[in-house]
This record gives sequence, structure tokens and C-alpha cells, in this order.
Amino acid sequence: MEKAKHIVFTKKDTAELLETDVRELRDNEVKVKTVISTISCGTEKANITGDLNVSIFEGPAKEAVFPRYGGYSSAGIVIEIGDAVKTVAVGDRVAVTNCMHKAINIVEEQNAIKIESDDVSFNEAAMAFIGSFSIAAVRKARLEVGESCLVMGLGILGQLAVQYAHASGAVPIIAADPNEERRKMALENGADYALDPLNKDFAEQVKKITGGGVNVALEVSGIGAGLISCLDCMARFGRVVLEGCTRNSDFTIDFYRKVHGCGVQIIGANSAARPSVDSSPGFFTQRDDIKSILKLCAGKRVDMKSLVQEVHSPKDCTEVYARLVNDKDFPVCVQFNWSRLD
Repeated sequence: MEKAKHIVFTKKDTAELLETDVRELRDNEVKVKTVISTISCGTEKANITGDLNVSIFEGPAKEAVFPRYGGYSSAGIVIEIGDAVKTVAVGDRVAVTNCMHKAINIVEEQNAIKIESDDVSFNEAAMAFIGSFSIAAVRKARLEVGESCLVMGLGILGQLAVQYAHASGAVPIIAADPNEERRKMALENGADYALDPLNKDFAEQVKKITGGGVNVALEVSGIGAGLISCLDCMARFGRVVLEGCTRNSDFTIDFYRKVHGCGVQIIGANSAARPSVDSSPGFFTQRDDIKSILKLCAGKRVDMKSLVQEVHSPKDCTEVYARLVNDKDFPVCVQFNWSRLD
């Protein structure tokens, strides 16, 4: 059986580059030689550290079972297709979803989206699936041109949310994160203001900037305190979109005063909460969102390359993931270049 190099979380807090099997291709599948794969910091840190609450579809597990895997957003070149595949051909450059940090990925046809423009790099395309989470949140917010927008949490999803909000005509855009470097990056990516949400007068600052409160808040921190801070900043009838994965439910919200009395809407925007087929306003399929992102990149409406802070060989995975586990200031976007295995 064919073998391929594969980053595997072999035990808690440990990543190793192993050689694993590549199974036979089915009729509706595509085999892709990976060029670039992107680390999804929040999800992959939860997996490698043995977090019990990693599935949106199931309750918390009773114990962490390893091996576990990461790397669901990548880009590469099609090297083989199944007999029923129609949308891509051998040699096509593709963005890949629902994959792994693996030298060769086999995915269903719908999870390999052709990169139509030569102006889109593999580095950008390898962020497209991750980027689809943020664009779905902006769509679900029904953000209108001229509305104010708060982005809470400035990891990769928050930085992308700032760019999409800017492309959608939001003004002002307020980016919030305790990390000063991430705030600076958000200003470079289109935010009008960048604030520290830990400041005691944070909500008052936001309300002063917006003249009473924000119309839309994109909660990307995945922390209960981040959601509460968003609610403290809202205008009447505002919309709060939950984009970050709030895995810990140990917090309390005063729904009566922060939601009910002011007519605020709270909207779930997990990537799974989208239609499988037939996009409609506010609700695009995953595939259509990725196509939109590739168009935005080709048209220079967003700059995903500016978010890539480090690119490593997969051979360095043990050290890279040790930093992810232990470094609270791990970079916003880190990628693996699989051509560096050669």
C-alpha cells in the first residue's frame, strides 16, 4: 500500500511526523499532493491537549483518546481522480477541505475546489477553508454598508473577519484583543480602532466611538468573557454572531438586561451550521464560500498572505506544536510547506 508522511498527535501535547497508509481512491474522490497546509490554532490546540469537548455534534467525551489529527485546510495539486469526478482534473491547483496535515490527501470531490486564478497562491488557498468560517459569520450577521462592527478576538479567524467586514463596507470597525501585536495587525488589515477588551472602560470606549453601541459584533475569542463584553457594547437591536468555539460553558449571562430588554440577536455561526446545497442570501454552502474567498483573493479585496507569519517544513512539527501548546502568543497563522520534505 502507498505511504505518505503525516503529522499525528500521538499522545497529549505531542506531534510526530509519521508514515501512514494512503488508501485506494473511490469513484467520487480526488487524490491531492499537498503543497501547503495551515494550522487552525484553536481547534488543533484543543485536539493535541486532549480537550474532551472537541465535537459540535456530541457531548464531551469521557476521556481523550489518541492518536488525534489536525490540518483540515490545505492546498495542493490533483494527482488522481475517481471515475465519477467532473469538476477537477489531474494537474489542477485546488483548495482542499476536511483533510489532514498529510503529504497526500484523499477527499470527496466537493472538498477539492479548483483555484481558477493564477494570481492566487497556494498559501492563500490553504487558508480558504478556515477563512470560510469568518465569511459565513459576516454573511449571517447581514452586515449592511455603513454599519459599525466589533470583532472580539484577533487570531486568524478574527483577522479574517476584520478584512471581510471591511470589504463589506462596515464602518467603523473596532478590533479587540489583549495582545498588542494582534491589534496592530488588525489596524493594518482594515480596522479603524483597536482596543484592549481588558480595559475597565472598554464598553464605554466602544459606545463613544459608535455613538451609542455597535450594530454587529463578531465574537471570535471563544471565551465566555468575550461574549459578555460584546453584549455590553451593543446598540439596541444589534446582532452578535458566535464564530469562535466557546468550549467552556462555565459562565453566566444576564439575558434579561443584555439581550432580552434591548432586542439583541445572538446568532450561531459554526461552520457546520450551513446548507449542504443551494446557497441563499446569508447562507452560503461551504463550497460557495470558498469560491468567494478565492475570488476576493484574486481581486485583491482581501490580503490573506499578510497573515502568514511562519512557514515550516513538516519535519519541524514536534517543535511547532510544542510552541502551540505552551506559547500564549503563538503566531496568528503558521503553515507547513510539504515541498520541504524533499
